[in-house]
Amino acid sequence: MAKYIIKRILLMIPVLLGITFVVFGIMELSPGDPARSLLGEGARQEDVDALREEMGLNRPFLTRYVSYIGDAVQGDLGESYRTKLLVIEDIVRKFPNTFIIAFFGLVLALIIGVPLGIYSAVKQYSIIDIGSQVLAMFLSAMPAFFVGMLLLLAFSLNLKWFPATMQGGVSSYVLPSLAVTAATLAGYVRMTRSTMLEVIRQDYVRTAKAKGAGQGRIIFRHCLRNSLLPIVTQVGMSFAALMGGAVVVESVFSISGIGTYVLAGVRGKDVPVVMGVVIVISLFSCVVNLLVDIVYAFIDPRIKTQYIKG
Repeated sequence: MAKYIIKRILLMIPVLLGITFVVFGIMELSPGDPARSLLGEGARQEDVDALREEMGLNRPFLTRYVSYIGDAVQGDLGESYRTKLLVIEDIVRKFPNTFIIAFFGLVLALIIGVPLGIYSAVKQYSIIDIGSQVLAMFLSAMPAFFVGMLLLLAFSLNLKWFPATMQGGVSSYVLPSLAVTAATLAGYVRMTRSTMLEVIRQDYVRTAKAKGAGQGRIIFRHCLRNSLLPIVTQVGMSFAALMGGAVVVESVFSISGIGTYVLAGVRGKDVPVVMGVVIVISLFSCVVNLLVDIVYAFIDPRIKTQYIKG
């Protein structure tokens, strides 16, 4: 297992290099000039050229990329062009807000979606099964920003149960977490139901029923455990996606998180900000995928055997 983990960590290096190179190239080719944006459209060209030289923007593309990666390896993600603040410090301040929203949204989706999917599979074609499928389709068709606006209107403006913006308390995270839960919940309901239905029809389940095993034992000991692999995979994918795609929800609730931070960086062509967020989110996604693979080994001993052999 240790050998496999080391191998996966080493494989992260080319993945991160590839992602950063592509994003750095996109920022280079995108229209706009950071120096011109900072000085304004009315600035003289001489001043713009002087600022570009000071910022190092006149150096060749590969030279700037290699220099940036060399600094990033040492923990230096540069300074924001706009604010002149260290990017790593801004990310450290904003990352917890995005992480908390994504984490609680994921936990809520698991707590509701997985049991509902299990019950729908066990009681196939029942009223609850049909209702859960309709609910899943309904939630998956609703964008996160629309869900967020509905929650704001219902629970903040009308009922006044929760604040409309981030005010530092735990209650400030409730509505944003519910907004990101909607689409994720729909995916867990459908995934759990489909995998459970596939396992329920297996021969060993019928054998367990023939031997007189109780329904609870069959569902949780035999069916659920063998259905967990695709669910765990979706957990890892959705968690990484929530971390990287929370910009819409953060905008609706005026949350100072990673999403709004990188969006402002893209608009201002603030390369250090965009690259810093991309590196952090990419590294986070790689770590989550590694943890998912490790969890596989505890769920299915056959996978652990393959890890040891590898």
